[in-house]
Amino acid sequence: MHNGLLKIEGPKGSLELKLRPEVAVNITESEIIVTRRDDQSVSKCMHGLTRSLIANMIAGVTQGFSKQLEIRGVGYRAALQGKKLVLNLGFSHPVELILPVGIDLKVEKEVLTVSGFDKGAVGQFAAKVRSLKPPEPYKGKGVRYLGEYVPQKVGKRAAASGT
Repeated sequence: MHNGLLKIEGPKGSLELKLRPEVAVNITESEIIVTRRDDQSVSKCMHGLTRSLIANMIAGVTQGFSKQLEIRGVGYRAALQGKKLVLNLGFSHPVELILPVGIDLKVEKEVLTVSGFDKGAVGQFAAKVRSLKPPEPYKGKGVRYLGEYVPQKVGKRAAASGT
């Protein structure tokens, strides 16, 4: 810790966190203790947030994080070309996304595995990919998180016939 900047290094990488003035961080040999300076509501919020961010940083540089996305739809494909993800999602053109620094991507048939040591960056990239073509409620086509439940709606024809 130096000048309000906490740096955590591990086998997967290193992360930095700029500490807020409402909290104090004490580092001992076996633990990191986060305390708040007063009992104001902002201090209480920053106390919990800082503790969670530090815990996620430690977990990220030691084990890493990953999210899995599933692509459903006829003709929907994903391919990795160097540091670029190319998605065919039913648009008139392929969508290309450049991988951020620290993010690894693995493509297997319809499953994309986004992994890295920064939990925020992994979640942000996975959300960006999902937002390109979110699952639609009638046929379920689109990009969804693996295991995500998307409720299916009844179409107009089925609703009109009463079945």
